[in-house]
Amino acid sequence: MILRPATPADAAPLAKLGADSFVAAFGHLYRPEDLAAFLAEVHDPAAVLAEIEGADCTHRLVEHDGTLVAFCKLRHPTKFGEHTDAARPIELAQLYALPGHTGAGIGAQLMDWALATTRAGGHDAVLLSVYAENFGAQRFYQRYGFAKIADITFKVGNHLDPEYLYELKL
Repeated sequence: MILRPATPADAAPLAKLGADSFVAAFGHLYRPEDLAAFLAEVHDPAAVLAEIEGADCTHRLVEHDGTLVAFCKLRHPTKFGEHTDAARPIELAQLYALPGHTGAGIGAQLMDWALATTRAGGHDAVLLSVYAENFGAQRFYQRYGFAKIADITFKVGNHLDPEYLYELKL
């Protein structure tokens, strides 16, 4: 297992990993046109490349036998800043793993990286959104000390999911 930063050459495989992970976990919840619109916007290789090359996002990838199997993305500034009183919050924007690669400690390694990076960057809080019915993810984040601070929504095409905004004060 190799943990490493993303490079521009990772854009297409990272977009595929993001799309495959999202569809495996949540694809059944959406109409095909809503899912297709979301994937075209968020998991498009050009959009992922723009994030990798931009200043707002930092990615950490997990490779197993030469294949990307999981990743984590931090975003600063966060789009959730109005929900916190923290002075320098950062957002844990995604923490995804392919089916078959969950429950083996990869998420914990990515979370450890995210929290170390956050602290080294002088941030005083981490914010993340989690699907209201993703109870396993909620338990995972709660083990790290995250707590719900708001009810929000997450747009997939024209569909709005109920989400919880979690925060960890540092």
